[in-house]
Amino acid sequence: MIDHPMAFLLNEELSLPTVGELRTGVVVEHRENVVLVDIGSKSEGMIDNRELASMETATRDKLTVGNEVLVYVVDPEDSNGNLILSFVKAEEEQDWHLAQKLLKTQNIYETEVVGFNKGGILVAIGHLRGFIPNSQLRRDRLNHQEQSSKQRYFQKLIGSSLSAKVLEVNRERSRLILSETAAENELREERRNNLFANIQENDGYEGHIVNVANFGVFVDIGGVEGLVHLSELSWKRVNNPSEIYKVGDPVKVAVLNVDQDKQRIALSIKRLQPDPWTLIEEIYQVGQLLSATITRLTKFGAFARLNDDYQLEGLIHISELSEDRVEHPREVVKTGDKVNVRIIRVDADQRQLGLSLKQVASEKYMEADLQMLTTL
Repeated sequence: MIDHPMAFLLNEELSLPTVGELRTGVVVEHRENVVLVDIGSKSEGMIDNRELASMETATRDKLTVGNEVLVYVVDPEDSNGNLILSFVKAEEEQDWHLAQKLLKTQNIYETEVVGFNKGGILVAIGHLRGFIPNSQLRRDRLNHQEQSSKQRYFQKLIGSSLSAKVLEVNRERSRLILSETAAENELREERRNNLFANIQENDGYEGHIVNVANFGVFVDIGGVEGLVHLSELSWKRVNNPSEIYKVGDPVKVAVLNVDQDKQRIALSIKRLQPDPWTLIEEIYQVGQLLSATITRLTKFGAFARLNDDYQLEGLIHISELSEDRVEHPREVVKTGDKVNVRIIRVDADQRQLGLSLKQVASEKYMEADLQMLTTL
């Protein structure tokens, strides 16, 4: 079939630009008031130079003569017969397409904070301005109770980047809503899965305390929270974790146990600290006098915690409480009493200290006590 000799005119007519269309063109000339762009079909359009005035240098460089650019058709033919184009509107159009795509795919987008108001944070998606309400910000960003403190904090965020997901796109109302918490939840789950896939017992991690309970502290080690039981906080006796730790404190922990089925991790702080029982024979000697605090009573004696840097606990056997016969330790001491004790046994293998009250004034150790006094 032979094309009609005038068919090329029909093709040219069909390719005429229309309002709102995106066209690829080539920058051909910069004039005093306009930038000329050839978009084909024997059409040279004009971009008003006022657009360039508000552009950043990197964006303005895209309009160098010879560069290929995407433009938006504002008016195919104005009152003077000119084709009016916009570079800025073309980029905004692409940004709206990007926002729609992010809404559909729910991919995480790395955005920049450009401003704030009472309700939340303003962020950028290209040339568009999106909004993250306070309810969609990470919890730790909302710890500033006073409005003035919150404003100072938000002011410092300007220029920084954060991860977010698009929740709503309404082009007609120029409404673009994002969520940092949705992105954070996904990233956290990803980090959690990666950590559980690779974590091993005895691994060491740096983390921070996220909760303090009577039975221990919970530590975040990068998307996963593990428990440091009361008994694993310190080699010293700890009655209440809140006495030594608070939420937000940085800590180093070792992994004790990993339960992949229940997705639980047991951690320890004390395992990364020197174990005083491995140094016990260097620290303490038989005959040494120390102050101590009675911690608990049993039928066979009283336990006392030494009042020194290590705060180890030893047993005062009922036979070492007094020279007199004792039926029960409460006849001599009670919990909380401050007493002087003498070390009479050191057993590193059994992790035991034997203490004595009745031998504190024993003549057996008089010479050693005098030598100690002369060195003080």
